[in-house]
Amino acid sequence: MGIEFRDVTKKYPDGTIAVDGLSLTVEDGTITVLVGPSGCGKTTSLRMINRMVEPTSGTILLDGKDVRDSDAALLRRGIGYVIQHAGLFPHRTVLSNVATVPLLSGWDRRKARTRAAELLEIVGLPAELGARYPAQLSGGQQQRVGVARALAADSPVLLMDEPFSAVDPVVREGLQDELLRLQSQLGKTIVFVTHDIDEAVRLGDKVAVLRVGGRLAQYGTPSEVLRHPVDDFVSGFVGRDRGYRGLSFVSAAEVPIDKVPTVRVGSVPDAVDEGQWRLAVNEVGEPRGWLPPSSTVDGELRESDLVAGGSLHHQGNPIRGALDAALSSPAGLGVVVDEAGRAIGVMTARQVLDVIENHPQSVGGS
Repeated sequence: MGIEFRDVTKKYPDGTIAVDGLSLTVEDGTITVLVGPSGCGKTTSLRMINRMVEPTSGTILLDGKDVRDSDAALLRRGIGYVIQHAGLFPHRTVLSNVATVPLLSGWDRRKARTRAAELLEIVGLPAELGARYPAQLSGGQQQRVGVARALAADSPVLLMDEPFSAVDPVVREGLQDELLRLQSQLGKTIVFVTHDIDEAVRLGDKVAVLRVGGRLAQYGTPSEVLRHPVDDFVSGFVGRDRGYRGLSFVSAAEVPIDKVPTVRVGSVPDAVDEGQWRLAVNEVGEPRGWLPPSSTVDGELRESDLVAGGSLHHQGNPIRGALDAALSSPAGLGVVVDEAGRAIGVMTARQVLDVIENHPQSVGGS
């Protein structure tokens, strides 16, 4: 279900123009990210889709139909909506929060709660959390519940207003991964608002950069916006390090993956010191940290004996993650993991840079 803005303007009674002549098309089954500085009309544009804000002029089409031809309450009920801090009802359990929209749509209580339980599983939450209240959940868990509640509308359209900005960076990255996983399965038409260009580049099939005053500065794929900013504003907004961000579009498949000595947490390490860093893994092979050369361990290896290991590179992900992993590793070895999170080998920054330097396309500029 596509969305089209046709010369849409929002002007408030005091003369403030929040959105000025916005025209763009959000293609069916894609993620379009609205990004820009504060005051550029991102949230206003998003809220005009579900008529939480009414445009002053212009037309917004949803599946080819003017949204103003629909009853506003029914329109909103049929569009998923996720906001910052999740916006959950604090006096209702998690399961009841997710079941809200199906109940409003006339489902019986049992069917609605069954669907809510299915959705909790879809967003990666254990079933036992359904009986808890929002205050008993972490910030990341609350945001997952917010996504589940939005999916309960079973609409092809999902609106997301800075949904992950209130959580810490590690949780945020996990939520972004979860959204991409869900999108690969569900194929929703998603409009996502953020002020973070890295998040926009990571999530968007298309990125709309808005300038202060609500005018569209550039609309294109993340690669196009990074490599070919249309003017100084876009260039300044995406940053001087846009070349590094452009590595999000370069494959890491050509980077060699080397073997690395490992030791298991809970076992007694081999006393032989080969002058090498050894990667510590748990019983299923997931990385837990590094054991430095010349380390003395008394008895079984504990996680407290280890040096934190930096970021991990998931096999199949772009080369930017490989470079991050290599540069953040105390051993100078970026750890590569498979889909299950098990360590399969390592790569050095030099190996990654060799591939980048030989890549035929420029990934940005100064």
